[in-house]
Amino acid sequence: MRTIRSAIFLPMLLAIWLASPASPQPGAPDTTVQGGAAVSARPFDIQAAVDAYLAKVPPQQRARSDAYFEGGYWLLLWDFLSTMAVMWILLRFRWSARMRDLAERITRFRPLQTAIYWVQFVMLVSIILFPLTAYEGFFREHKYALSNQTFGAWMRDQTIALTVSTVLGAVLVALLFGLVRQMGKNWWVWGAVVSVGFLAFVALIAPVFIFPLFNKFTKLEDPRIKEPILSMARANGIPATEVYEFDASRQSNRVSANVSGLAGTTRVSLNDNLLKRCTLPEIQATMGHEMGHYVLNHQFKGLVLNGILVVIAFAFLNWGIAASLARWGEHWGVRGITDVAVLPLAVLLLTGFLFVLTPLSNTITRTMEYEADIFGLNASQQPDGEAEIDLKLGEYRKLDPGPLEEVVFYDHPSGRTRITAAMRWKAEHLPTSSLGRVSTNPQP
Repeated sequence: MRTIRSAIFLPMLLAIWLASPASPQPGAPDTTVQGGAAVSARPFDIQAAVDAYLAKVPPQQRARSDAYFEGGYWLLLWDFLSTMAVMWILLRFRWSARMRDLAERITRFRPLQTAIYWVQFVMLVSIILFPLTAYEGFFREHKYALSNQTFGAWMRDQTIALTVSTVLGAVLVALLFGLVRQMGKNWWVWGAVVSVGFLAFVALIAPVFIFPLFNKFTKLEDPRIKEPILSMARANGIPATEVYEFDASRQSNRVSANVSGLAGTTRVSLNDNLLKRCTLPEIQATMGHEMGHYVLNHQFKGLVLNGILVVIAFAFLNWGIAASLARWGEHWGVRGITDVAVLPLAVLLLTGFLFVLTPLSNTITRTMEYEADIFGLNASQQPDGEAEIDLKLGEYRKLDPGPLEEVVFYDHPSGRTRITAAMRWKAEHLPTSSLGRVSTNPQP
């Protein structure tokens, strides 16, 4: 975010900065003075500046973050295989059919039958996959010193997440199976529409009703940080009158912020780690990025682009279910596509579809994240703040992957990509930007 300072302190800070004998920032050009004018002695070297920033990370820390992130590649595979295996077990041994039969014995009301089945399904799958979930979310996070939670606190968050997923999922599944029964062969078209609409609904209610279940949100009171953020929000048409901070430090030391919600639920938030660990330029750069998502309509674009994938996924689902039931439906005890017991097959097919499309879905998200980076640089005019925050994100993300590795596995630009963008912005703005301006026509 653009720094907003008072007329009293800004000249003072600039004078102190210009008079400082400290070493130049990475990649800053040497200057000499000729006839009262500052002249660049050498051009700004973008690559050298990027390398200088990356070199600030100690090798041991770099190796640990690389190992953590690369281990996530294998977890993607294990998550995929374990989900596929569990869904196959539910079908092969007719556990799904038994859960349907239990729901039918409890009530004759079809939507309620679907909801009861869903509750059984979620609980059973969660229990079976709990060892893997605990390893990924708790033990592995502690191994790499990325979690602050006790096991009890972690279980509390898991229980809340499971409850929210159960309630919202029951509503969505009941709607989808209602469409299957009413729309016949065209169910998948309307199913995709309802699913995208449901995602938009969750995005609408999340800042007000879901996020506060996990963290405590309070109004940010520090005017030194709050006022520049609100000024930038107003300048970019963001309808926010308050800035909220939330206690993410109860979970980890990761820095984060967001501009979330739709219409009247829009909320500008940053976590307490960002406030505790970062300088004002780093905070401004982060909030500029997050505001970029809002101004560039990334929530809506994401819904549209992912909505296209959802439509394709539902078309594949319609074909896959029909083909699978024709061959194995009787053996599994599944009566047809309108039978809620078909749900494990639907999850199995969708899991495979989305796994194959991981590079594409990552690219959609990564592209929008890069756009937000560029917006944030223009809004905050803090390229070095951006670079510093990228190094902090590198505590749990591999900073310098190979090109193909970044395309396949990264849903955000890599640290090198982001720092390069920041240094390129700095190089282009050094002659005119207030960040690196050296006067060639000083006032008398």
